[in-house]
Amino acid sequence: MSKKIGWIGTGVMGSSMCMHLLKAGNEAFVYNRTKSKADQLVAEGATWCESPAEVAKQADIIFTIVGYPTDVEQTILGENGVLANAESGKIIVDMTTSEPVLAERIAEEAAAKGVGALDAPVSGGDLGARNATLAIMVGGEQKTFDEVNPLFEVMGSNIRLMGKAGAGQHTKMCNQILIAGTMIGVVESLLYSYKAGMDLNEVIDVIGSGAAGSWSINNLGRRIADDDFNPGFFIKHFVKDMGIALDEAKRMNLALPGLALVNQFYISAMGMGYEELGTQALYKVLEKMNKN
Repeated sequence: MSKKIGWIGTGVMGSSMCMHLLKAGNEAFVYNRTKSKADQLVAEGATWCESPAEVAKQADIIFTIVGYPTDVEQTILGENGVLANAESGKIIVDMTTSEPVLAERIAEEAAAKGVGALDAPVSGGDLGARNATLAIMVGGEQKTFDEVNPLFEVMGSNIRLMGKAGAGQHTKMCNQILIAGTMIGVVESLLYSYKAGMDLNEVIDVIGSGAAGSWSINNLGRRIADDDFNPGFFIKHFVKDMGIALDEAKRMNLALPGLALVNQFYISAMGMGYEELGTQALYKVLEKMNKN
């Protein structure tokens, strides 16, 4: 059944995700701070809105996928944001990778107004968004999840309710911690391969199908081999995610030295001016460290 959906945030990931919903026959109301990034969606039939408030007034299920927790807070909880303009019975679904405590706060304030809320960050990068194969990890109430799940199934292939509000964000932190450590292995392996005079793609063909295989080596490793450092996921956003994970770990009195080390490498990447490149550009940092 066609739904009136709202979509706030039409960047690298959000544009493709919203397009899938639009082409599935849903009526879409869209907003993005840079209007031109929504042009393709509007050309396909989406309705442009001038603010998050207008999206909330028009749509029944409002999705957000923005940059940082501060953006989430302003977009959803701000004076002219989604919640202030959403009537009882509507649902807010934040798909940004954000802070678990903020997801809990959104759910609490939404419930007080009779509005449903889910935190539903995703994994799979730009490829997963384009191919509708995202993993979607969700926190919130079962009833709300059941109502939104048919829409999740249009965007992803691995969808799971992980628990109460904030559980989706905690699961995404587990995901990012694992990716952080894996990326060190990917870039060091490929640097070794390069220094040994090997063909990087041939090496990936072999090690990517064995015990060392991972999404990162088979997808981002290929981009490194092809000298493609364009963003499927921005370094600046990964640094944000690692910061959230480290803050949560500190709150739990949990030591994560591997994550702390990788975080420092990525901060170095920011210092080198690579913040707008993809996470695979960590290769460039270690490559510079090994110049002689």
